[in-house]
Order: sequence, then structure tokens, then C-alpha cells
Amino acid sequence: MYYLTSALVKCKREAKEGEEVEFDHTRPIYMQVIEDIKLRIIRGELKVGDKLPSTRELAMQYQINPNTASRIYNELEQEGFCYTKRGLGTFITEDETMIIEAKETMAEKLIEDCINGLKQLNYSENEVIALFQKKIGE
Repeated sequence: MYYLTSALVKCKREAKEGEEVEFDHTRPIYMQVIEDIKLRIIRGELKVGDKLPSTRELAMQYQINPNTASRIYNELEQEGFCYTKRGLGTFITEDETMIIEAKETMAEKLIEDCINGLKQLNYSENEVIALFQKKIGE
């Protein structure tokens, strides 16, 4: 469901006009933008009930096709991250429980991917725990 690494999303959403936006070309752009918006919601950069940019504004912000921007909002709405008020725009969900659950799901996926990677490096359970404790202490 979520493909998150230390780089998370390789897009520079704050790119100024004329600057190129970098995407990970191994994955669909719309998925990367969706993940970025979800992360911004979960981090609180985008608040519950906030109005999201118009489809055209989103397309310009990420330097993507307006049809892709529309698809992004449709996907986010299907997942419950936003809703559309006809004639007013698209808004972030007011369901804080859903946002907390999404945050927990993302965290679980990150931990699972990390642990699986460490297991592939032949780390034992105790070594994984020790490594986490060491990193948390830093």
C-alpha cells in the first residue's frame, strides 16, 4: 500500500517556477504525489478541514498534467483523505481518527520493511532490537 523509504517521496513540491520537480521514475507520479499529500496531512502541515489547491494549482505545484492532478484528488477522496464540495473545492477530511489510523499504518509498514531488510542481512531479533535501541539513543 505505502512505498516509503528514507527518501519518502522524491518530489520537490516547493519547487519555484522554472525549477524541475524530481520524481522517482520507477513508480507512477500520481502515487508519489498522493503519498506526499498524505504525509503532509499526517505531519500536520495540512490541517483537518483545510482547503486543498485547485486541480490546476496542484498540477502547477508538482509540474504534472491536470488530468493527473484530478486523478490524485479522486484517489485521495476514495481513500477518505479528502472530500469535495461542489463549487467550493476539495478539503482535507475532518475525520481525525482516520488520519491517526493512516499514520499508524504507515509506521507499521516502515518498521516491517526495515525489519525485513535487516533479516535479509542476517540480523537476529536481538541484534535488530539492539540496533533500534542504539539508534533511538543517538
